[in-house]
Amino acid sequence: MKKDDINRVHDGVRFLKQVNSRYSMSPPNSDTPVRSYDRSWEEIEDMLEKATDRRNQWKKWFEQCKKDGDRDGMKEAARNHKALDGVIKTLQWTLGEEGIEHPLD
Repeated sequence: MKKDDINRVHDGVRFLKQVNSRYSMSPPNSDTPVRSYDRSWEEIEDMLEKATDRRNQWKKWFEQCKKDGDRDGMKEAARNHKALDGVIKTLQWTLGEEGIEHPLD
């Protein structure tokens, strides 16, 4: 590789680092969150499994509360179960799971 080619590669790397630092950090006093974008697919799949397990626990809790006549417990369980439905659908969408068109629908 020629010296000019090496210099162009180095210039490209410097440029990419500048772009990356510009977009990975929020401007001062900004409400924009700082995101690393460094989650692995395995981490996302693990989170999906945990969310599914937790949703199933809330379903069981709902059934137990229903059996016991605990309306407040049923409300809490239903609310958390429904919230986890959204988490699960979003993670499935992130992973590109077939049949998940849009997590907001």
